[in-house]
Amino acid sequence: MKRKILAVLLAGAFVVAAAGCGKKDRSEATQIKEHNDAGGEVEINIDSLLGGDSGASYAQTEAYATEQNSQKEDFNTEEYNRIEENGFVKVADAPLSTFAADVDTGSYCNLRRMIRDDWSLNNVKSAIRTEEMINYFDYKVDSAEDVFSVQYSVGECPWNTDNKLLVMTMQANAEMNVPNEGNNFVFLVDSSGSMNSADKLPLVKESFKLLAQNLGPKDHVSIVTYAGNSDTLLVGSDNYQQICEALDRIDAYGGTNGSGGIEAAYKCAQENFIKNGNNRVIIASDGDMNLGITSQSGLVDLIKEKKESGVFLTVLGYGTGNYSDANMESLADAGNGNYFYIDSLGEAERVLCEKMMQTTVTVAKDVKFQVEFNPAEVAEYRQIGYENRQMSASDFNDDKKDGGEIGAGAQVTVCYEIVPAGAGKDEGGLKYQDTTLSDQAASGELCTVSVRYKAPDSDESSKIEYPLTDKGVTKREDFNFVCGVIEASMVLRDSAYKGTATLDSAYQLAKSGTDNNRYREEFCELLDKLGADA
Repeated sequence: MKRKILAVLLAGAFVVAAAGCGKKDRSEATQIKEHNDAGGEVEINIDSLLGGDSGASYAQTEAYATEQNSQKEDFNTEEYNRIEENGFVKVADAPLSTFAADVDTGSYCNLRRMIRDDWSLNNVKSAIRTEEMINYFDYKVDSAEDVFSVQYSVGECPWNTDNKLLVMTMQANAEMNVPNEGNNFVFLVDSSGSMNSADKLPLVKESFKLLAQNLGPKDHVSIVTYAGNSDTLLVGSDNYQQICEALDRIDAYGGTNGSGGIEAAYKCAQENFIKNGNNRVIIASDGDMNLGITSQSGLVDLIKEKKESGVFLTVLGYGTGNYSDANMESLADAGNGNYFYIDSLGEAERVLCEKMMQTTVTVAKDVKFQVEFNPAEVAEYRQIGYENRQMSASDFNDDKKDGGEIGAGAQVTVCYEIVPAGAGKDEGGLKYQDTTLSDQAASGELCTVSVRYKAPDSDESSKIEYPLTDKGVTKREDFNFVCGVIEASMVLRDSAYKGTATLDSAYQLAKSGTDNNRYREEFCELLDKLGADA
């Protein structure tokens, strides 16, 4: 059986053993492991690989690992937070659906990498977050002068034609008057031994060079690295050549003290803080942390503490084999941040150049959604995706409860599978029902979508409401493409709700909605590679 033993994994394991560190806490994540032909787990003993001497030099460890990597053998310790798929909810019992906004796209790019590398997808259900697959793509939204623009369609659900599908896209106004006196970026680079492969540190350097090339005279860059210790290489520079030279000096070696790097990066960002500016730490890593704070809960607590400084966070994930999607996603969710996976220089250009404003300029923070369904129109609903962003109904009006961050012009697409029905009963002083149905229940509205958000420099939220009616499908290409993405996601996850969905039907739906868009065409190519009937 093919096994790829990455240099990053062996080097990191050796350094942890040499430093006498404890085993990494993986209790909060799903760990993927390849199995040998006899069905047992593949295990690596560092001592035996290096001749029985755990005191062997790092260079020996790296040399062995590099040799194994060149043979393209496969050993996989990637980590993903477990996902329990949303089920159907009766409107009479729970008319409110409440969740935090999420503009992350990491899951789609990570899945794209797996498909291109011919991975078996049988054990990566939790790597697939449907909302991030949907949100990777852009949709047509009619502009409006409000903080958010809304475009939505209600159509027949392709995988269960007895039901309907609500597809709603909210877009932050790119012209919002958000003061920006300049960008204060801290590039936080994981320079540990686990980053020593072509798809990691070298790609990180080129990614940051692309971003630096697009900065203006009011923008400043600092560079902090972390391995066993953190090191500040550059402070507040606007000189592109100087930034590139500092990046080129970074080498990969040693353990991974991610928490130490986070502390140093936020300190640097605060010392160079620009009032009314865009202050942001951009971390680039494979997420594998084995020194300092290593548990996911500990890292989340650290980031929550640091975000109170007013510094935002962008998380860029790199690499394969030992990649911790669990850590990277959790850091972004906890730290006024967003999360992207970079599998190529083209993706780096898309995230950091084409979508620079959406990625790095927050126009609304702590964004939360609450959808109240009308029982006169909807009997049951199932939210598709956003499983790890669910909130209690009371959290919506509580400004102490965090939401998600949205950049200038960024979109959030939300989908519900709906079971049409007649009237129902519930209590609670809601818009459409109290002890009996209200007059507004007869309005024909399917639901009302409420959005609560804060300005980037505010601690008080504002609220906007959008009543939605069933006016059919408004953007057929977008609707069909979203349906194709959802079907593909459900098939790959072997969802209990996939109905008649297949990879073939997902391909046909997506293909009919490509609209001459190269990213959508690429998605169809991935489905074709998976065996969809084109």
